[in-house]
Amino acid sequence: MYILIGIIFVVLGFTMLVAPKAFYAIVEGWKHQAPSEPTRLFRISTRTGGVMFLIVGVAAIIVPVIT
Repeated sequence: MYILIGIIFVVLGFTMLVAPKAFYAIVEGWKHQAPSEPTRLFRISTRTGGVMFLIVGVAAIIVPVIT
């Protein structure tokens, strides 16, 4: 079970890290009527969150394997 959750976290974290504009379009873009770009702070915080998701995802995959 943890391995599946880890894989989901890794995919989500990788998407947040590599494509914050796509993540913005999915999460926040639908709230605005006019097409808009994410702010610099949003991109930075999304990439930071992506790194955190990657770390947790990799840990969730590795820990059940080594225990």
